[in-house]
Amino acid sequence: MTQTMLATALLLALAACSGKHPPADAEAAKPEPRQKTVFDDQLKALDKAKGVEAQLQKEKEQQDRAIEAQEQGDGGG
Repeated sequence: MTQTMLATALLLALAACSGKHPPADAEAAKPEPRQKTVFDDQLKALDKAKGVEAQLQKEKEQQDRAIEAQEQGDGGG
């Protein structure tokens, strides 16, 4: 019984260590082209919304700087 378990453990260890290694050439390193999915339209809309958000944030920061410059230019009096 002990010998059977030892032999099984040895075979499992050998099988785990002998996995296939991916080829190292440049052809294998290229990612596969992305396939169209049902979520593409939603992902496109999400990317567009992120772009709009970034633009709005940039404009807000410009307005904040302009307001701050006007407040400092007034002289408080």
